Amino acid sequence: MSKVTSKLQVTIPKALAEQYGIKPGLDIEWIPAGDSIRVVPGPTKSVAEDRKHRLRLFDEATARQAERKRSARRHKSPGDRGWKREDLYNRGRAG
Repeated sequence: MSKVTSKLQVTIPKALAEQYGIKPGLDIEWIPAGDSIRVVPGPTKSVAEDRKHRLRLFDEATARQAERKRSARRHKSPGDRGWKREDLYNRGRAG
């Protein structure tokens, strides 16, 4: 937890600063959000670098989704799972 100084300054915990890439001199935006305040770090990269980064993330996510679809086809169909619903109710009963 951080305290507000007499000059209304706030210290950001080191772990959060490292996680979100906050460095000295970076602009931070304070956004009212109802009963709380959102703290949003300013841009750290140029627009072109940010666009490249976001496109790379999108391409990686698309590749992961395609892999999920491919692996889903290899699995058995939901109706062929090796057991029936009734087996759950009769489990552990003599009979």
